Amino acid sequence: MALPNQQTVDYPSFKLVIVGDGGTGKTTFVKRHLTGEFEKKYNSTIGVEVHPLDFFTNCGKIRFDCWDTVGQEKLGCLRDGYYIDARCAIIMFDVTAHLTYKNVPIWHGDIRRVCGDIPIVLCGNKVDAQNRQVKAKQVTFHRDSNSEYYEISAKSNYNFEKPFLYLARKLAGDANLHFVQSPALAPPEVQIDLAALQLELEQAFNQPLPDATTRTIETFSIPLASGECLVYEKVC
Repeated sequence: MALPNQQTVDYPSFKLVIVGDGGTGKTTFVKRHLTGEFEKKYNSTIGVEVHPLDFFTNCGKIRFDCWDTVGQEKLGCLRDGYYIDARCAIIMFDVTAHLTYKNVPIWHGDIRRVCGDIPIVLCGNKVDAQNRQVKAKQVTFHRDSNSEYYEISAKSNYNFEKPFLYLARKLAGDANLHFVQSPALAPPEVQIDLAALQLELEQAFNQPLPDATTRTIETFSIPLASGECLVYEKVC
């Protein structure tokens, strides 16, 4: 789905949708790529900014047209027009807010419902923060859903290019594709302990998946006008 007056290019371009709860850092992440911030387009009908991000690979130049809901998303309520014709997707959650990870399956279900079996990357953002709530060993959804997972930090540029490289390889069907030129990124705002992050990721990689029998059931109640309560359960 092209936007009015959107520039066409003579090299491969792919629509990439970026979803996740509000405040997870989707817009900040995309805006690290300076070219994409400069060239962004806006579609007020759908309530979305499109940032065209160019990458240089050993197979030639490619573009991701990144669709970002710029804070207008509501869980499970994005219009299908946002997803239509998407070739790949990033689902982002905030490692300092556990609820944003719990909602990942809902975003994933919406993508699969409209787009089918497209490549998906799960990104845990804000790994530079001290008050982390979602530990690496707790992130298992990608292992059940045939997707990839990367820990990122939009403020430090940590792992910025990895989700795009994974998606490019999947779309090209070439595991040997690689970037030959680093993207132009805004200067990092924070520094992070790479050694500690790497150790935590290695430990998480060797962690067995939780057995279904160990999962917990959370009970929620919603008060109704009649004075009664609507009760429902959620398996975690």
